[in-house]
Amino acid sequence: MGDAVSRFVQERYTELLAILPTILLLAGLFFIIGIDPYIHRKQRGIMLILGILVFSLVLQNYVEYLLTIGRPRIMLRRIVSCYGYSIRPVILLMFLHVVSPKKKLGWEWTLIGVNAAVYIVSVFVPLAFTIDQDNRYHSLPLFGYTCMLVSLALLALLFFRSFRVFSLSLRREAWIPVFAVALILFSLLLDSHVGSVLQPVSFLTVFIVLSCVLFYIWLHLQFAREHEQALQTEKRVQLMLSQIKPHFLYNTLGAIEELCDSDPATAKEAVIKFSEYLRGNMSALSAAGLIPFEQELSHSMLYLELEQYRFEDALKVIYDIRSTDFGIPALTLEPIVENAVRHGIRSKPGGRGTVVISSLQTPDGYEVNVQDDGPGFVPGVLPDDGRNHVGIQNVRERLRSVCGGELLIRSEQGLGTSVTIRIPEQEK
Repeated sequence: MGDAVSRFVQERYTELLAILPTILLLAGLFFIIGIDPYIHRKQRGIMLILGILVFSLVLQNYVEYLLTIGRPRIMLRRIVSCYGYSIRPVILLMFLHVVSPKKKLGWEWTLIGVNAAVYIVSVFVPLAFTIDQDNRYHSLPLFGYTCMLVSLALLALLFFRSFRVFSLSLRREAWIPVFAVALILFSLLLDSHVGSVLQPVSFLTVFIVLSCVLFYIWLHLQFAREHEQALQTEKRVQLMLSQIKPHFLYNTLGAIEELCDSDPATAKEAVIKFSEYLRGNMSALSAAGLIPFEQELSHSMLYLELEQYRFEDALKVIYDIRSTDFGIPALTLEPIVENAVRHGIRSKPGGRGTVVISSLQTPDGYEVNVQDDGPGFVPGVLPDDGRNHVGIQNVRERLRSVCGGELLIRSEQGLGTSVTIRIPEQEK
């Protein structure tokens, strides 16, 4: 009796040692995700939920293995088995969330619900499987492969979307999710070869744990690349500022010089506004994220007021501001306003015209529009005026990298130009 107990304890101890690396790998992943500041908050939440689900699957595997040993506990084993079959497709769905966080999942959740319903019913009615009095598991013909079919459908979708990510980005790290899907499929093949051999944790569960690690590495590499692109964009913006600002500074100083003789009080007012404008430019260079729209609008208004000291009533400005409760990357509105004045109004015969600035909230975010009644241009064709024309491209890249926004330009020769900034809905 003592030898049997000792052998039983030794076997369980050996089995625990066998699954210990898997548990330690999950624990390490939890710790790293928790302290890693270089992945987005939403992605961190998805990975933590994924880690909890996978950890519960490891425990389910081991508990079900223990229930195959010794006295049959059929009802308990049914419950544990049903949990495993129900949770596997949910884990694959979380992988889909990682690969395509903006995609809405509809029919996928329906498949998971049907799968869970089949196995919950199987706890009480032999629908998908039975466990006989000898503690042996038997799949039933009609619904016995529900979990496998649902999982294969989700794996096919995961492979398709992962491969699409690779084909769109053409970056080496985009192979990581594709490789993870291949590993999961390979684990199914290994489990099918093992057959009836009892094992504490299935190959599928072990490879799912490994896939979690791969998906985390992929997210981290994505963030690193986005951060590198944001730095490059910042450098281009600073280069743009150094290239296009001097002409405005010289012209403004010249206008203030003339006012000093003709209207000293207005000259003093212009100097104050000019210093506020320069201070806004300097602070904007250090703004890495979003700033309040009101701040960017005020900076643009300062620019327009300074231009009106030069052009007086030749430059008319209309504001139609209906929404200000949102953030915008610094120095995105002001360069567009400057283009409207320089290439729109000042290019008209007589140099007279109107700039209209408006903002509003839309169902999926916010829009800011700058419109001029200048000569317009043919979209996609750069004017042959010897300038580099990097301003709009820098604004577009800044919007995309900082907040996922976009820039739309509509222009018609003889009628003017309209530039729209679209900012997606932001978390409060």
